Amino acid sequence: MKIVDVTTTTLHYPNVPAVQDGTLAPPGPGAGGRSHLFAHIKTDEDVEGLGVGQASPGSAQLIETILKQILIGQDPFDIERLWSEMFWKLRTFGNKGIASQALSAVDIGLWDLKAKALGLPLYRLLGAYTDAVPIYGSGGWTNLSEAELVAEMTGYIEQGIRKVKMKVARDYGRAEAEDISRVAAVRKAIGDDVALYIDGNYGYYPKQAIYMAREFEQFQVGWFEEPVLADDSHGLAEVRRAIDIPVAAGELESYKYRFRELIAGGAVDIAQPDVARVGGVTEWMKVAHLAHSFNLLVAPHAFQLVHLHLACATPNLKAVEYLGVDVACDLAWYTEIPPQKDGMWSPFPDRPGLGLELDPHAVEQWSI
Repeated sequence: MKIVDVTTTTLHYPNVPAVQDGTLAPPGPGAGGRSHLFAHIKTDEDVEGLGVGQASPGSAQLIETILKQILIGQDPFDIERLWSEMFWKLRTFGNKGIASQALSAVDIGLWDLKAKALGLPLYRLLGAYTDAVPIYGSGGWTNLSEAELVAEMTGYIEQGIRKVKMKVARDYGRAEAEDISRVAAVRKAIGDDVALYIDGNYGYYPKQAIYMAREFEQFQVGWFEEPVLADDSHGLAEVRRAIDIPVAAGELESYKYRFRELIAGGAVDIAQPDVARVGGVTEWMKVAHLAHSFNLLVAPHAFQLVHLHLACATPNLKAVEYLGVDVACDLAWYTEIPPQKDGMWSPFPDRPGLGLELDPHAVEQWSI
């Protein structure tokens, strides 16, 4: 089997609301919608891999020019070698951003292709640990009113999901009293037997994050995600040492080397690699194993339908993010997605690869 072509599709689904977190500017008039990039890796045996990734400006161009040149004529099963060649070819574009996102989308496509060729769901090809994983309902955006926030969180509970996550550090950490009030309102609404996670999206400074964590402790917070800028490894480690709430971070990081710094530096309790940024399935699994070697948990960020497979092959999993705005997009883009049931989620057990197929009507309607 040889790769004969590599193309991309970018879809934008406009029918989801604009979102804001602690360090995103307020959405402007008419803002909203979400986009994903899809990489199509075609072979001479009519087996095609589907890669999923960030729709960042420039990523598709890197895939269709630089990475395509590496892949054409190659055996798609040689994933480790192809990953290495793509990594070194992209080095001059920097380690983060569009380079790692382009590589990630292609790598996901290669793993989807390999699993399809072997007739296996991806999680079984990776080595299944389980066939169902816990999820948490994610959202709680800072541009929601308190009533809207509570309604979203309790809406997840009505779906049988017993873990939820909300945003804090509103306005770059300048709304401390409001942050505390919103967390208190959610805890009161969901009761004491539902896990509550909070996400600062880098919005606090270290000493401020320590102070806020002590305020949040009274609400039985299960993890404090990205309390400070993740690039400030020393500050993140300072926060982790000073508070009792587990610290989670890593969603914007690229490659295992950066996770080595965070983990070995004592900056995280829960690693959060994003398969569409960290370097695809190949690198995500290495990060999960690295975390396991330090007896730490993993909780992947976004791209939930890919992470569902990786999570089923990960014994040190905490939970998979179930992001409401992305579920809406997934339902619009794919012919079918596996449903969650009572807070547990399983991949399709009888569909090879990721088990995903883009809806031709959605491609026609939402392509950009």
